[in-house]
Amino acid sequence: MKRSASAHLELVAHGPAELVLSVAVAADASATELLAIVQNNTALTYRDVLDAHGTRLQLVSVQAGRIDIDYTVEVSGESGPAEVSDIDLVRYLRPSRYIESDHLWPTAHAEFRGLTGTDLLNAITSWVGTHLSYVPGASLPTDGAVRTLLSRQGVCRDYAHLVIAFLRAHDVPARLVSAYAPGLSPMDFHAVAEAYLDGAWQVVDATGLAPRQSLLRIATGRDAADTAFLSSAGAAIQLNVLTVTAVADVLPRDDVTRLARLA
Repeated sequence: MKRSASAHLELVAHGPAELVLSVAVAADASATELLAIVQNNTALTYRDVLDAHGTRLQLVSVQAGRIDIDYTVEVSGESGPAEVSDIDLVRYLRPSRYIESDHLWPTAHAEFRGLTGTDLLNAITSWVGTHLSYVPGASLPTDGAVRTLLSRQGVCRDYAHLVIAFLRAHDVPARLVSAYAPGLSPMDFHAVAEAYLDGAWQVVDATGLAPRQSLLRIATGRDAADTAFLSSAGAAIQLNVLTVTAVADVLPRDDVTRLARLA
């Protein structure tokens, strides 16, 4: 499978700031890519820092004014299966900033009592997909799984947070992945869950908006705090334009009842 993706960001910095970008695909030797960060017609130098699970962060210093960021990538073939470590199976069982699995334990066990394995995974995915409404702009960047459950609406990261919370409450390690998603509509950065089942990380997407087999991993972590496409320190940063594209030469047909791994 050949997949390509791009991201274009137009920012305004209100003073000197340090930016942390997470727009490049996870480390993969089969990727051909280009990243340009430009301010005042000058290409800025950035540092590529490796985080967990192959996540790559781009660190750059900027001054006050407009910044244009352009990233393109083409990936041929599929990456190998995600590695599994003992510490990951501990880390991704614990509650985290946006995934209050301890608070949602009673709800998770009332709704999915007696289910395990694939049956549990399918039940949680179906429940979240049918009980939430996908409403762009309905949630705040600081909303966690509890607020999503109460409001019954949100976007992909909210769906993924709630799925992960229910899984962790049932002692299934689960984590968040940001990705480029060929077939996604409306097109944007996408967020899905990964659950540790049958000895491997399995992709879970309760939104059903894009085939899981076509996803291109960007970042992996506990929740959206670890996978944000942009964070900053210093002056305020204003995001004026965000355009994302993702296409595949062959778009897979996804059977949501079957396990799938992020390729």
